[in-house]
Amino acid sequence: MVVSVRSLGLGGVAGYEVRAECFLSGGLPAFDVVGLPDTAVREARERVRAAVKNCGAKFPVSRITVNLAPAGQKKAGTVYDLPIFIGILAASGELPPPPADAAFIGELSLTGSLRGIPGVLPMALAAREAGIRQLFVPAENAAEATLAGGLTVYGVETVAALAAHLRGEAPLSPAPAWEPEAETEDLPDLRDVMGQENVKRALEIAAAGGHNLLMIGSPGSGKSMLAKRLPSILPEMTRAEALETSGIWSVAGMTDPGHPLLTRRPFRAPHHTASAAALAGGGPAMRPGEISLAHNGVLFLDELPEFHRDVLEALRQPLEDGTVTVARAGGTLHLPARFQLVCAMNPCRCGWRGHPSRRCTCSDREVAKYVEKISGPLLDRIDLHVSVAPVEYEAMRRRETPESSAAVRERVEAARAIQRRRYAGTDTACNAQMTPAQIAAFCRLDGAGDALMKGAFQRMGLTARSHDRVLRVARTIADLEGETEISATHIAEAVQFRNTDILRG
Repeated sequence: MVVSVRSLGLGGVAGYEVRAECFLSGGLPAFDVVGLPDTAVREARERVRAAVKNCGAKFPVSRITVNLAPAGQKKAGTVYDLPIFIGILAASGELPPPPADAAFIGELSLTGSLRGIPGVLPMALAAREAGIRQLFVPAENAAEATLAGGLTVYGVETVAALAAHLRGEAPLSPAPAWEPEAETEDLPDLRDVMGQENVKRALEIAAAGGHNLLMIGSPGSGKSMLAKRLPSILPEMTRAEALETSGIWSVAGMTDPGHPLLTRRPFRAPHHTASAAALAGGGPAMRPGEISLAHNGVLFLDELPEFHRDVLEALRQPLEDGTVTVARAGGTLHLPARFQLVCAMNPCRCGWRGHPSRRCTCSDREVAKYVEKISGPLLDRIDLHVSVAPVEYEAMRRRETPESSAAVRERVEAARAIQRRRYAGTDTACNAQMTPAQIAAFCRLDGAGDALMKGAFQRMGLTARSHDRVLRVARTIADLEGETEISATHIAEAVQFRNTDILRG
C-alpha cells in the first residue's frame, strides 16, 4: 500500500510542496529514503523508528521505501521526520490516511516529542498557496505558522497526541493567530547627539528616501553613534515587508518563537573580518547572508576600508538589483537583498587627516592608497557622502536638548506617505528605488534647476548613475518639504551631499 503525505520544503528562502510517498512491501526488512535526501534526511529513519516504538505503536516489519517528491530536488534538514512517521503508520494500518488538505512538518526526538525547525513561515506561506488548509507543526513553531493566514494551524507537542487527533480520539485545538505586541524597548535616540546637524540632516534624508549613506570623519566624531540611531527614525515596515523579512530570518534560524514577526526594520552590522560568503550568503547549507538579513532594513559597515576588497565588491550587484544571486557547486540561490547601505570610515589610516589637532602622520600617497580600497563603482552607488567634523567643545556643553528621533520620524513618515501614494500599484517602495521612467516622470527640473544640475554634472564629473541618484535625493528633499516640484534649492542640497572631494581630505 502506498500512502502520500503532504509536506513542505525550503528552496533558499521560499517554501515548496513536498510529498512523502511511503510504500510497504514484502521482502527482508529495510528502510530506504529516496528523493535526493541529505544526511539529516537519511537519519530520519532512526528517529522515526524510535519515535514509533516509544509512542506505543508497532513498527512494521517489512521493506519500507519512502520517496520525497519531487525526487529531482535536493531535500535537506529534519523537517520531513513527521510526514515520514505519519506515512509509515498510515501504510501499516496503525493510523487512518491523513486528510487530503493537511500537511505535516517537524523534527522528531527519539521519545516522540516534536522539536522546532527553522523556516516555518515561508513553508506556511507556500502551504497556503498550494491549497493546504490544515498545517501540523511543532508547538514551538505554531505562532510563526499562523502569520501566513488562511490556514488552520495545529501545534503538536508529541506524536502520540497527533495520532490521537488523527484517530478522532482527542482532537487538538487550533493555534490562535499570533498578533504582535507594542514594542517597549527604546531605540538609541538622536537627542543624545550634540552638534553634527549636517549629519543628522543626511540621516533624515536617507531615512525618508531609503538612500545609501557614507560618513567620513576622524575617530570619536560620532559616526557609529549616529548610524546606530538611524533605526529610530526609519518608517514602520508594512505587513508585507515584515512577513518577507521575518521569513528570511526564520530560514536563518534567528526568529524568537515567542515573537516570530519582525516589527522593526533590521539593523545588521557585520565585523570587517566577515567573508564575502558571510555577506552574500551561500555555504554548505545555502543560507542567506548579512545583506539578505538586512532586507528592508539597514546594513551598517563600520571601518569600510578595512573590509576585504572582494567583500565590498560583492555589494555592487545587490545594491543595483535588490537581489543577490549566489552560485555554488550545490546550486544557485536567488535571495532578496533590498537594503539600505550605511558606511563609516576614517579619512586616512591613522584617522586624523584634517583634524584640528594636526596629528595625522600619513603622507598623501598613504592617504590615496587607503581610500583606493573603496572602488569607484561602489562609491557611485552611494547616494549621500557626508563629512563628520569633530564635535566642538561648545556643542558638547550646550544646555538645550537636541531634536528627538520622534520629531524627525514624523517628517520621515510624512515623506514616505507621499512616496507610497506616488508609487501605488508599482514595485517601487521609496525614492531610492525609482526606475529611469519614474525619474523622468517625477524628477522634472525647471530652468534654474536644470542649469545647476548641468554645471554640477560637468564640474564634478558625474556618471549617468550618479546623475540619477542626485535626482532621487533631490526628490526626497522636496518630499520632506511637502513640495510637488523639485527646485534649484533641492538640487543644490542634493549635490552638496555628493561631494567626493572629502575622500581626498
